[in-house]
Amino acid sequence: MKITRKKIISFLKKNGSPADFSSLLEEFGGKSARKELGNLLAEMADRGEILSLDGGAYASAVAASTGIRGRISVHRNGYGFVTPENGGDDIFIPKRNIGSAMSGDTVQVGTGRGRFGERNREGKILSIVERGTRRLVGRYEEKGNKAYVIPDDERLKISLLISPGKNGGAEHGQQVVAEIISYPGAERLAEGRISELLGWPDDPEVEVLSVIRRFDLPTVFSSSALEEAKSISDTVSSGDLKGRIDLRGLLAVTIDGETARDFDDAVSMERDGANFRLRVSIADVSHYVKSGSGLDSDAFLRGTSVYFPDRCIPMLPERLSNGICSLNPGVDRLTLTAEMLIDPDGDVIESHFYPSVIKSSARLTYTVVSGIIEKRDPILEADYSELAPMLLEMKELTFILQEMRKKRGSIDFDLPEPEIVIGLTGRTEGIIRSERNLAHQLIEEFMLIANESVARFVTAKGLPFLYRIHENPDIAKLRNFQELAQGFGYELQIHDDRVEPHELQRILSEAAGKPEERMINYSLLRCMKQARYSAVNMGHFGLASSCYCHFTSPIRRYPDLVVHRIFKTAFSEKGTGRPDKPAENLSQIAEHTSRRERVAVDAERDIVELRKVQFMQQHLGEEFDGYICGVASFGFFVELDEFFVEGIVHLSTLEDDYYSYVEKMNSLVGMSSRRVFRLGDRARVKVLAAYPSSRRIEFGLACQSGDAAGKVSSLHSTSQEGYFRIPLKGKKLSEALHGRMPEKKSGAATSGKMKAKRDVHGRRGKR
Repeated sequence: MKITRKKIISFLKKNGSPADFSSLLEEFGGKSARKELGNLLAEMADRGEILSLDGGAYASAVAASTGIRGRISVHRNGYGFVTPENGGDDIFIPKRNIGSAMSGDTVQVGTGRGRFGERNREGKILSIVERGTRRLVGRYEEKGNKAYVIPDDERLKISLLISPGKNGGAEHGQQVVAEIISYPGAERLAEGRISELLGWPDDPEVEVLSVIRRFDLPTVFSSSALEEAKSISDTVSSGDLKGRIDLRGLLAVTIDGETARDFDDAVSMERDGANFRLRVSIADVSHYVKSGSGLDSDAFLRGTSVYFPDRCIPMLPERLSNGICSLNPGVDRLTLTAEMLIDPDGDVIESHFYPSVIKSSARLTYTVVSGIIEKRDPILEADYSELAPMLLEMKELTFILQEMRKKRGSIDFDLPEPEIVIGLTGRTEGIIRSERNLAHQLIEEFMLIANESVARFVTAKGLPFLYRIHENPDIAKLRNFQELAQGFGYELQIHDDRVEPHELQRILSEAAGKPEERMINYSLLRCMKQARYSAVNMGHFGLASSCYCHFTSPIRRYPDLVVHRIFKTAFSEKGTGRPDKPAENLSQIAEHTSRRERVAVDAERDIVELRKVQFMQQHLGEEFDGYICGVASFGFFVELDEFFVEGIVHLSTLEDDYYSYVEKMNSLVGMSSRRVFRLGDRARVKVLAAYPSSRRIEFGLACQSGDAAGKVSSLHSTSQEGYFRIPLKGKKLSEALHGRMPEKKSGAATSGKMKAKRDVHGRRGKR
């Protein structure tokens, strides 16, 4: 009898309960139909027509209607989380319940009451609604008479079997892109074919290309977008000036990094009595990129520009991003201006918004501005004598705005970011901490006040809008943070399962300059939800703002371009400007651009981590000084002084004792020696290994044991010697970890996990 999809679905519906493979085989032809039935069942499960359950059983897809639909993200250790499409908390999926689902798939999840109660539900994948991964990037390997692609992404727990004759000419060890032909099932491997040969993995260009392909970053603009860009004049015409306020006579400057090439914001300021009149003028990209055009379609697809250490993948063609839309000095440029009168308390007491034309007076860098306003460099002040007085008054306003936000409760995480130094050959020559001086803070404050003012203006008009929102932190995570903070002597006040932003800012301020500062910052950051775009205003918790948007970077962020179009509509009633049709489907735009932003951030972080690992491969066996920046049940992390790189000292490398993790105090304590590894302690380590595939660096202590006097030569405490005789819990433990040395007693160990850093503001450069 011929096996058909319709017959299988009918049988499963009639059967009511799940049927195992042997029952189905008996129903549809016996052993002779094993291969045909197996392939058909796998294909139907991939398409979501039936459910593939653990143990090789199958059920009708109707059962999925009782589950929750969402996208799964799988951790490299095998467990995962599903983000429900209709909102709500993420659902934890244990490794045993993931089945054949892959990271990025849209799945149907069944839930029950988890071991931690309703707030921490555990789920089980009922069915795969839609596959999220259609191709993968990895290394081509030949084993005997078979060939496989091993994915670079460790979250994809598959080895892709390459069909005979479909290896695309790849050689063993090369990087490739492979398309998935069939997905894994209960009893079969995933199969695929090579669609693109990238090259050898030690080629710097191949490394970057692998990341670009893995994160599916578009690098080629459509022909229609390129034709439209080519047709746009590279100069401003007299017709373009109609209805615009002429600001070309005012001093206005752009302030960016040394390597920046696209300048989308210019600032100008003057005193108005005791007040400050600040003008933030943003490139009018919407004048050139019309809704529904080829340029617009490409920009929407990309969502954002992506910045790697040695290149940028722009959202718009360079003819626009570095040309007519860029506020280059000495040339006319079309802008949208937010003009705000700010009083000495930092409050906006008057605001005006209008289309304008400016001529930037200078292209300044953060280094130059810092030299003028922080270091008062006489040479720089002389070179920029016309601009220096305005910059110094901007400095005054910056401090006022910072104080205003601090009082309001805005949260500022002081977390340094790495800067990759690339040599002429494309190799990494250094990893340093990027500088964040007062000039960075100046621009950041001005962009924040402009974004907020524009959001309030458009909202007051009652127009549909695209907000930048940041929801309240997860209360369960906050409770865990509260317990951690108490271990360091900080009291966090939580009332009615809520916390006020200024309460978290207080904790950060109290921890500033102390050994635990970075641990407190990172731990609190992990409590935060990710900032995202939304058509519904839910406020911005991190900024303590009730109304916020992204307006200031339309060259590199699609949401800003959408905001500009709506913004123009808001003031078009006055007969000024050339309003474009406001964006429709704002909810879909918000979801898509939020997703593209996360992809860009992940790609940028991935390439930076790769560069770090490759750089440390050049230093295997060498010793470096550093300090402990994180402690976990499996070891501790050390950040080097010389390079902005961190690696793990795994417990398995500590040969002198057995160590227990004291979670509340973020410390590892030797069971016999009572030797302590704690946050902020100095350490001298040796580079043992660096693994590019997993982006992991492993250290070992340069010396394993202390000397006769009891001091540990490889570890020096910030207060006392890193060698204690202490109990493992209670008040005496706290005293010991702060420098006192009580008598030795026995105790119990606890366990814990380090979780990934989360971004609060979604900030990549200017906010």
